Amino acid sequence: MSSKKALTLLLGLAAASLVMIEPALASGGGGLPWEGPLEQIQESITGPVAGAIALAAVAIAGGMLIFGGELNDFARRLCYIVLVAGILLGATQIVGLFGSSGSSIGVPLEAHEQAPAVAPHG
Repeated sequence: MSSKKALTLLLGLAAASLVMIEPALASGGGGLPWEGPLEQIQESITGPVAGAIALAAVAIAGGMLIFGGELNDFARRLCYIVLVAGILLGATQIVGLFGSSGSSIGVPLEAHEQAPAVAPHG
């Protein structure tokens, strides 16, 4: 067998094995030990308490910047940090204001309920 035929056979076998292994790679790998704590942190910083804290932080920091008069550089930077942290914590709340609730794209449930039933022919 020539080296060209061997290389072609080897590449063909490699491609076939990649095609056959795809379902195994697509299956779920189970829960990793750090997923639970990370999900709990995500729920904590995206919940209603975080939204209230973010709103208060933005209001207080904005008020300090507007009505604070002459702030030294440290106080001004601290206000900016609090303002940015409040905006970051409230980002999910801000997105929720626009009616977005995740990756839900499709026909609303009401449209399915109002659709006429189709009788089977036969």
